[in-house]
Amino acid sequence: MKNILRRLAVLFCLMLALALPAFAEGEKGEANITPQTTMKELRENPSIKGSGIYTYVYVWERDCGLLKSSKDNDTMLDVIGKESINSCVAGMNFLIDTYNTGTQITYKLYTPEEIAEDKTRDHAELYYFPADKPNAKYAVVLSGNALFYSGEMRGGVSTAWELHQKGYAVFALRYRIGSEAKDNAPIQDLGRAIQLITANAEKFGVQTEDYALLGYSSGGQIAGVFCGQEVGYPRYNVPRPGVLLLAYPINNFYEAKPIYRWLIDTYSEDLRYYDYNISGCVTPDFPPTYFWYGLNDILLMAFNYYEQGPALQKALARNGVPYHESVYKRAFHGIGIAEGTDAEGWLNDAAAFWEEQTAQAQQPAA
Repeated sequence: MKNILRRLAVLFCLMLALALPAFAEGEKGEANITPQTTMKELRENPSIKGSGIYTYVYVWERDCGLLKSSKDNDTMLDVIGKESINSCVAGMNFLIDTYNTGTQITYKLYTPEEIAEDKTRDHAELYYFPADKPNAKYAVVLSGNALFYSGEMRGGVSTAWELHQKGYAVFALRYRIGSEAKDNAPIQDLGRAIQLITANAEKFGVQTEDYALLGYSSGGQIAGVFCGQEVGYPRYNVPRPGVLLLAYPINNFYEAKPIYRWLIDTYSEDLRYYDYNISGCVTPDFPPTYFWYGLNDILLMAFNYYEQGPALQKALARNGVPYHESVYKRAFHGIGIAEGTDAEGWLNDAAAFWEEQTAQAQQPAA
């Protein structure tokens, strides 16, 4: 009974933490998004609508039809939170301007034939934020999900804008979540995304090597597992990520693992992505890793705090993998860009780490 109660408490904390903080021809939307723009106004912007980017927060808002457009009257600030709103708004306006130049934003990861075989694949998409110059490095951003929360705006758009300002191309990944995440679907979606980018590198104006995987929360767990050998990038015949950049990552789902299996893969006995710990995937050839988290992160506490960042740090050090760890006194879960918190500026440090590590990797051996 105690184990059941603990698992339910973990699920509740997970839900609570992430609940907090092609248009008609000739018609183009204006890049006039502000923190006070409502979600309905955002979605009715012709360029946002035409771009195809996913602007919903919870899976039931659009895809399940249970609570249709329940966030329509909320402002962008209400939905995104003050820690990421400025970057998200700037990113949305950049997206509008980019789309209005004729640039395709949304890319489906699967063919129509593959989607016909499994309709959940229709929800797997990449959102492209191009760099200003060709042959740029690129990052793929995986937001947190908590089974039901979709963070493409809070994590993806805000991060895309910040990294675009630094000269990178960015792809925000919408991977399958909730009941659609069965059979390792999120890992498959990430693998397919890297395959798509690699095969179309010239079109996207990016380098195929030295890319970054940037993951928030549970998206960080998926990105970290993908960096390992067992179910990660080697299975998809794509280059190894140049670096792994993680914000308050879930290293170990701990007591939630049985909950995930019960909800997602009820009748399967095979290992799934949530069964793996990032720390368990670390080997000497694991990508250099930058990660941060807060001492007051309630969700990480619920998952056994010492099985999270501390366990990941030990695994990286033990295997001789270059890493940078930042632990902040006041940095709650789900704060994204983290403006106005102890973690403000973390993305600048992460980008510097990315440049430093990939530069070292390109130096010839003595």
